[in-house]
This record gives sequence, C-alpha cells and structure tokens, in this order.
Amino acid sequence: MAYAAEDDPYCYPGTTVLRNLLGIQDGVTLETVETELTTARADEPLPEGSLDVAHFRAIHYHLFQDLYDWAGQTRTVRTSKGSSHFCYPEYIDAELGKLFASLSDANFFTGMKTAEYAVAAAEFLATLNVIHAFREGNGRVQLSFLLLLSEAAGHPLQLERLNPEAMLAAMVASFNGDEHPLADILLGLASTAS
Repeated sequence: MAYAAEDDPYCYPGTTVLRNLLGIQDGVTLETVETELTTARADEPLPEGSLDVAHFRAIHYHLFQDLYDWAGQTRTVRTSKGSSHFCYPEYIDAELGKLFASLSDANFFTGMKTAEYAVAAAEFLATLNVIHAFREGNGRVQLSFLLLLSEAAGHPLQLERLNPEAMLAAMVASFNGDEHPLADILLGLASTAS
C-alpha cells in the first residue's frame, strides 16, 4: 500500500516518486534500487551507538545514505498509510525524545524475562511505528534498531523465523491499539527462554 503525503516536497513534481540522489523518476525502478542499496548497507555492520535517538537516526542514515539526501532526518510532511495517520512532523522530535527517554529509564529492557521483554519491546516498537520519524524506510530502520536493542537486552531475535505477512498484520494491529500479536511474534523470535 502506498503512502500518502500532503504537499510532498520529497517527491518529483506531479508524481509520488521520491526525489533521490540517482535521479530515478520511475517508482518501480526506484523501489528495486532502494531494496538493493539498503540490503547491501544492511549487510554491513550497523552503526554503533547508545540505543538513543541519535543512534536510531544514524541507522536510518546508514541504510539510506546512497539514495536520499535527507537520510537520518525527521520528515517534514504529514503522512499516512491507508487510514493510518502517523505523528504530525511538528511533534516527531518531542515524541522520539519521550520514547527513547522511557527506553533508557527501563534500562533498555535488560534483566527482563523473555515474555516480559516481548511485551515491552512490542510497546516500544508500536509507538516508534506510530511516530514514523522518516519519510521512507521506517519499517527497515525500526527492525534494524530492534535487532540491536534485543541483542543488548539479552534476547537476540532469530529473524529467519520471521513471517513478513504476520509481522505486517501485527504492526497494523498494534497501530490500532492491540499489541498482543506483535508481542507474540517477538516472543517467538527471541532465541533465549527465561
């Protein structure tokens, strides 16, 4: 499903194709190239950091630096996907600050049993998704950040077990206030039992 954005300066005039460093103006081609470039970047070590907002932004920059000059920067337009409207841009930085402060206050979920961790991580991920900090690539950067967070918390995730369709459905359910399916998926991906 395509994203909608009002008065979108990120796109070439008269199109929904994102302006990019390679000058690609065909949506299908851009999607293919974006997948190839971000997959290659994902195969590299992710940036190190403190699991804070700056670290989250650095991961987005790392994945999308080859394609978008705004990689790692907060989006400046209102955006939605279907009937789901994401955080208005004027509130993104404040909401990210609150979310990551709460993550720090929770000691990055370390010391939790696996089931407790899955619930906390699902709540964090659901909120991060509602904020939707970037114009493009939120799902990829959220998952990359979650991998680092899970490893640091002692609950590394086994992504080979991930069912993309189930994950998408769980993310949609979490957007609508039901984080249980997402917590169940994260519990199933956690490699340690406690």
